[in-house]
Amino acid sequence: MLATIRHPAAATPSAPTLVVAHGLYGSARNWGVICRRLSDRRDVVAVDMRNHGDSPWMPRHRYPEMAADLAEVIESLGAPVDLMGHSMGGKAAMQLALTRPALIRRLIVADIAPVAYDHDQARHAEAMQAVDLSRITTRAEADAALAERVPDPALRAFFLQSLDLRSKPPRWKLNLEVLASEMPHVIGWPGPEGRFEGPALFLTGAESHYVRAEHRDTIRALFPKARFARIPGAGHWLHAEKPREFEETVRVFLEA
Repeated sequence: MLATIRHPAAATPSAPTLVVAHGLYGSARNWGVICRRLSDRRDVVAVDMRNHGDSPWMPRHRYPEMAADLAEVIESLGAPVDLMGHSMGGKAAMQLALTRPALIRRLIVADIAPVAYDHDQARHAEAMQAVDLSRITTRAEADAALAERVPDPALRAFFLQSLDLRSKPPRWKLNLEVLASEMPHVIGWPGPEGRFEGPALFLTGAESHYVRAEHRDTIRALFPKARFARIPGAGHWLHAEKPREFEETVRVFLEA
C-alpha cells in the first residue's frame, strides 16, 4: 500500500474524498498547503507514489502498476473519489480512469497529456546520485553540491525536499536507480484502451508546453467530457507557482 498523508475535512464532509497524486521526484508533502485548503468540505488524501517518499520501492515504475497502486488506496477509502494528478501522477490518474472508471467521480489532470514525450528526466536522477551524501550534514551543503549539476535554485529546492537529513548518512527518499532506468516508461504512454465518461479537467500552465493544442483531439477521444483551463503566468509547476489560482480553479471544477 502506498504511504499517504491525510487531511481530514474541517467539518463533516459534504463532498467526496479527493486523492492527490504528485509528479516525478515529488511527494505527498509537496502538496500540503493546497491539500489543507481544499479540505474545508472534504477529506483530502495525498499519496507518495511508488519509489517516492515513504512508499515502497519497486523494480518497475510504469503506469499500469502506478494505476493499480492508486486503485488500492481508493478502494481502501471507499470509491468513488475525485482524483487529481500532476505530471507523472496525472498520467497514472488517466491510466486508472481509462481502465477502472467506476473508481473515479471527477478527474483533474494537471499539465500533462496522454501522449509520449521525449524530455528525458534521467539527468536529474543522475545529478542527485552524484551528490556524495557521506559528506553532507546540512541542507545548504547538499544544495551547493547539487548546484554543480542543477543550476536552477527552484529545481534544487524541489529535489531537496526528498533528502532525509535525519538519516545517518543522509539519504534520498527516491529510488533514483529505478526511476532512471524506467524513465522511458515514465515519459512514455502505454495507450490503454477505454474511455472515461465522467467530468475531467485538464488544467495547464499558460507558459508550459506539456499540453499543446494538437493534443486536444487525443484527450477528447479518451475523455469526451474534458474541459480545459489555463493558469496565466504559470509553467509546468503550476500548483507551486500559482497556488491560489490553482486551488480556486480546482475548487470550482470539483463543486460544479
